[in-house]
Amino acid sequence: MAQHNVGINREYGDWDWSADAGERARLLQSPNVETGPKSNEGQRPGAGTTSTLGAVFIVVNAALGAGLLNFPAAFSTAGGVAAGIALQMSLLVFIIGGLVILAYCSRASNERTYQEVVWAVCGKVPGVLCEVAIAVYTFGTCIAFLIIIGDQQDKIIAALVKDPQGADGSHWYTDRKFTISITAFLLILPLSIPKEIGFQKYASSLSVIGTWYVTAVVIIKYIWPDKEITPGYIPTRPSSWMAVFNAMPTICFGFQCHVSSVPVFNSMKRPEVKPWGAVVTAAMVIALFVYAGTGICGFLTFGASVDQDVLLSYPSDDVPVAIARAFIILCVLTSYPILHFCGRAVLEGLWLRYKEETVEEDVLRERRRRVFQTVCWFLLTLLLALFIPDIGKVISLIGGLAACFIFVFPGLCLIQAKLSEIQESRSASWWALVSYGTFMVTLGAFIFGQTTANAIYVDLMA
Repeated sequence: MAQHNVGINREYGDWDWSADAGERARLLQSPNVETGPKSNEGQRPGAGTTSTLGAVFIVVNAALGAGLLNFPAAFSTAGGVAAGIALQMSLLVFIIGGLVILAYCSRASNERTYQEVVWAVCGKVPGVLCEVAIAVYTFGTCIAFLIIIGDQQDKIIAALVKDPQGADGSHWYTDRKFTISITAFLLILPLSIPKEIGFQKYASSLSVIGTWYVTAVVIIKYIWPDKEITPGYIPTRPSSWMAVFNAMPTICFGFQCHVSSVPVFNSMKRPEVKPWGAVVTAAMVIALFVYAGTGICGFLTFGASVDQDVLLSYPSDDVPVAIARAFIILCVLTSYPILHFCGRAVLEGLWLRYKEETVEEDVLRERRRRVFQTVCWFLLTLLLALFIPDIGKVISLIGGLAACFIFVFPGLCLIQAKLSEIQESRSASWWALVSYGTFMVTLGAFIFGQTTANAIYVDLMA
């Protein structure tokens, strides 16, 4: 996309609220990402220290996660391998396009985080909606993480006590609600209260190892299946055209790395759109192979009977799978505080703007408010996780929000950026990009509306 003279809502006074609108937003940057100092308005942003290969690794790490466990069930929902692959490939074009658009708008607006770009390019209302969406999305993901902990602990406990009923047995200390609660209070809550989360750089490496190991186990178990595993019915076509769309939340949830992509882009030694396009293309292709490998092999191993969490379909006493479960638990234990940190940062920014206070003026009350926010967030997510035992129901809801981050907000940014260009005449490429942005917004709105309605009326009210 060619650079032009762009006037994108550059007057902070037009935003109302507080002038430090981006102060809290910077907290969404990953501690893995080191950016250069932000330049003054109109100047080129300072270069970072991340190499192209390093940027690929960070984007892959941001994309891969616990959503991996739900991909075999998504292939079953979509109607088989062909439909699942076709759906992923179709969406991947727009997923990569959204990442490139965000980089383009980041350079045009000279902003360094996702929500700052939306604020600067689209204005106050979309900016507030974006921050609220980030808070809700991170809240829902934290619920999913706690459910995953319970799922994996059930199987591990069943293997340790050699009780086929596992957590549903007669012992109070093997009860699912007890094990989730004690793990959350002893490990997750203490990690969530601190103001900084520098440990993320260690958790990132652990998360990558864990997801790759899970993929390897699922593929190996398909090639050399255990004798006690018999696949169920394997569909070869969708049961209806709506069934394909019901698989979209999992794909959007899995590939959503857009919120963290903007600080990664600005951390590069060459923060330019063209090399960034190569970075995100390579990263998304790697993520595609990981997700497709897990989805295809997990689906073909168990067929339509595959669980929403594929690891639950394997026997409790399978040692390689037990190691995979331990990896997932460790990844989730370190990922929950990071997601909570992001959501808390957004809520803090919204609160400060509403009160028209700056960070410096509010330091004395920050600790008390942070502890209160953390405890409320923690207790609410824990309570919901205890009574929503199916990860698929949560992903079906927050997957629709992921579609907003992938399609809607990047599409709006592209439209507004092109409309803000000062040109004597508008070329065919200008109209093509505006049309592309319009289609992205329409597609994202459709996915969000359809998946959210389906989650509410089918899953939650079933």
